[in-house]
Amino acid sequence: MSYPNQNNPYGPPPVQQPGYGYPQQGVPPQPSPYGPYPGGGPMPGMQPQYPMVMPGGVKAARIMLYVLAGLNLIGLVLAVVGLGGVSRASHDASPYTGSDDLMAMNIGKGLLIAAIVVIVIFTAAAITLAAQFANGGGGVRIGTIIFGVTTIMLSLFSFPLGLVHTILGILVLVFVSKDDGNAWFSRPRY
Repeated sequence: MSYPNQNNPYGPPPVQQPGYGYPQQGVPPQPSPYGPYPGGGPMPGMQPQYPMVMPGGVKAARIMLYVLAGLNLIGLVLAVVGLGGVSRASHDASPYTGSDDLMAMNIGKGLLIAAIVVIVIFTAAAITLAAQFANGGGGVRIGTIIFGVTTIMLSLFSFPLGLVHTILGILVLVFVSKDDGNAWFSRPRY
């Protein structure tokens, strides 16, 4: 039986000629920068490879989130101690103290309470995000990026004291945004 029509889709496969993408006699195959076959990317029918172990940059970002949570807890203790001092001072103020002084103490107390609430929220967010890195997903990565940007912005308001928070926030943002971080958080979960 012969196949006279070369365009017949049910005919025999064409014979591959040596050339681009196919090894020639005596020439070792050269790796393609675009993938394992001439078309680039993964071979058809094969799944792309995802990291099986958390990359080093992602591990570092996770540790930095725990460090940020620890620093926030230290700041929380200091803010609570400061709140106790302001409360005691406003309670011990004599009745002859001007109303401006009492109002300033009450404003200071309100600012400390607001700072305590923000510290508690950021500490809980850092611990929650760091704990989700092992099984995370795109939401954990985006949440960590938002957390990093917000940490940087808030730490700039208290720049000399918030310098460590600024540096750690930048590093968390960079490590999670890199390609290996993207590959880790976008891997399929079974």
